[in-house]
Amino acid sequence: MEVISMVVNDEFGVMQRVMGVFTRKKINVDTIVVGRCEIAGKSRIVLTVKDIEMANVAVADLQRLHDVVHVEVVDITRHEAYALVENSHGKARLVGSLAEVDKIIEASKPEIFIRAVNAL
Repeated sequence: MEVISMVVNDEFGVMQRVMGVFTRKKINVDTIVVGRCEIAGKSRIVLTVKDIEMANVAVADLQRLHDVVHVEVVDITRHEAYALVENSHGKARLVGSLAEVDKIIEASKPEIFIRAVNAL
């Protein structure tokens, strides 16, 4: 799994233009995290794709969008995962490395869950 992080203008329609790149290139996005960031008037979009080839293709096209200020494929040492899980024992929030979170999800066999990957 590869993580792509980008800083974009915080304006109407930016997410649609960003996701249009993935649609045109037929690249599936596994997770998306979006929020305000350290730069006023900007947002950070962090998403994951299956492999490095897809990530590099997407980054090349994303760099051409006028709304994208900065985009990069994030080194694996900067990845962090989190999940919300629920099973018969209750609900839990998990945070840690991708391997740690996946191990806990596997062991707890939650009835429902959502897992995302993020990086700074």
